[in-house]
Amino acid sequence: MTSVIWITVAVLSTFTIGYMGYSRYLSQFVELDAETETPAHKYEDGQEYVPSKKPVLLGHHFSSIAGGAPIVGPITAGAVWGWVPALLWIAVGNPLMGSVHDFVALSSSLRHEGKSIGYIIGQYVGERGKDMLLWFAFLTIILVVAVFALVVAIVFDAFPQVTTASFVYIALALVFGVYLYQLNGPFVPGTVLFVAAVFGGVWLGIEFPFALFPAVGDASYPAGTLVLADALGLGSGQWIPGSSAVAMNPNRAAWVPVIMLYAGIASALPVWTLLQPRDYLSSFLLYTGVGGALLAIIVGTLLGTSAQPLVIADSMGAFNGFWGVEGAGLAPLFPLLFITIACGTISGFHSLVSSGTTAKQLDKETDARLIGYGGMLGEGLLAAVALSTLAVAGFADPAGGIGAALPNFATGGGIILTSFGLPQSYGAPFMALVLVSFLLTSTDTAVRLGRYMMEEIVGVPTGDTASGFENLTDGPRAALASLARGRYTNPLVQAIPAYLMVISGEWLTLWALFGGANQLLAALALLTATVWLANWDDSKQLVSTGVPMAIMTTITVMGLAWLAFYSNLYQNLIQGGAEGFSSIASSVVQMVLALVLIYIALSLVRIGYSNIQSARGGTSGTAVEPSDD
Repeated sequence: MTSVIWITVAVLSTFTIGYMGYSRYLSQFVELDAETETPAHKYEDGQEYVPSKKPVLLGHHFSSIAGGAPIVGPITAGAVWGWVPALLWIAVGNPLMGSVHDFVALSSSLRHEGKSIGYIIGQYVGERGKDMLLWFAFLTIILVVAVFALVVAIVFDAFPQVTTASFVYIALALVFGVYLYQLNGPFVPGTVLFVAAVFGGVWLGIEFPFALFPAVGDASYPAGTLVLADALGLGSGQWIPGSSAVAMNPNRAAWVPVIMLYAGIASALPVWTLLQPRDYLSSFLLYTGVGGALLAIIVGTLLGTSAQPLVIADSMGAFNGFWGVEGAGLAPLFPLLFITIACGTISGFHSLVSSGTTAKQLDKETDARLIGYGGMLGEGLLAAVALSTLAVAGFADPAGGIGAALPNFATGGGIILTSFGLPQSYGAPFMALVLVSFLLTSTDTAVRLGRYMMEEIVGVPTGDTASGFENLTDGPRAALASLARGRYTNPLVQAIPAYLMVISGEWLTLWALFGGANQLLAALALLTATVWLANWDDSKQLVSTGVPMAIMTTITVMGLAWLAFYSNLYQNLIQGGAEGFSSIASSVVQMVLALVLIYIALSLVRIGYSNIQSARGGTSGTAVEPSDD
């Protein structure tokens, strides 16, 4: 039998080579300089532009980019096509494509006042290109909010212990923000105290689980779980919208709007209030979960201290063929494996984090190497851990998707952590909390990024913010623009369509659509970086960004086309796979959305390629310097 340690060895080897060699070359290539004033210092406002200590910002950045996708994706792909192709895409694709993507997105934003990739490409190809990319990003953000809110709800339902622990660490983060930024408390002692309290919150969660509505069917909660509906006499919750949809139940359906409300409030607060301190504190959970699991695999394998041998389960095939295992449907490895794994290798959402929030908080340009390139390698390690948990726990139902994948992460993680003598009854809830920490931070960061996208579409001067209630008496157009861009009102613009998609029950195709849109956004971020480099200097090579851009464009366009024409048009609409008005409407909307995304992306590639030809051919005059914005 194959030991799971070989998954760890493979990713650690390629990631070490990538960081020690390739990232050093890239940082010199884009001429990072520790003495250059960053946007965080130039536009410091205490709200969005806030210079941050490197470990604090790394924690925030890593927490923001590492959502549920690098866990769900590798687990699902490994079960359907086998653990070998999933591992190869993570181990090779991450350092050569995903980490490059995150690094150049952050570096280019630094040279453009901390603006998003949409603003950057607009500097070189015009307002039409800028607006197209911003709208593409905004539509992708709505999908991110929908998917992540659903996944958090699933984890809260499966592990009520995590619900309590999550509330505890959010409260601690609010206090830590006041301690750090208002009371100017000492950094190291505060870190020790509050991190210890966060881990204490894990114990509180195990002792005092919490749920909104009773469990249904064969499911059950841990003994002593407080069920709010029982305490308030709210019944079983069947009246909750979407409670009977696929992958839903009353408890999950009730948590979705609560999570979206939390994300909206968190996104409107100044970054020092919750976002930075929470992400910094939760990063210790994340580092412990990812690093601890990797170390536990090594210790458990070499010393044999785990509760069971850490070998790849018989239910996991090394390679299940091009069309995958039975029960998963007609699923070609190319291109669907790549958009299924998604964020474990490369993610367009990261370009929005890098160029939307992180660039506004970077203290020194040279910090971009660790935070941008290194942060993405950290996400690749998370993907490797997720694949390892599946390998240990096994996966009997690869067609089960999100609902079946997530519990396996906690279960397999609990088995792995027994290598340190930690009971599985404690290890599994801890790993579930690690997952939720990723998800919550990514969800409210996504909402904040969506507001940034809309601010740039509507037009808000650098450093300015809007509440959403300005200009309400200046006519319908001005009022709508104000509501769309406001930090209090924009979250509703995102949450309402996201909520409607979640409660429709079409979550299986929603996940695939999210993966395709996300990967295609990565291709457009790489296109933006390639355009920036082409206009910066004729001596700048375009291979490092151009080749990954071409590969990801091909993969994702084909993947979205498959989803639009085969999964939705042929299977759901022509063959009648979609039953009921809501399912049919959802299939139509998803098919149209996939085709719109393809059109926008190919149009941007054409515009960007024309600009590169002009810049390198000398037909457009002098190339634009990166600081001319």
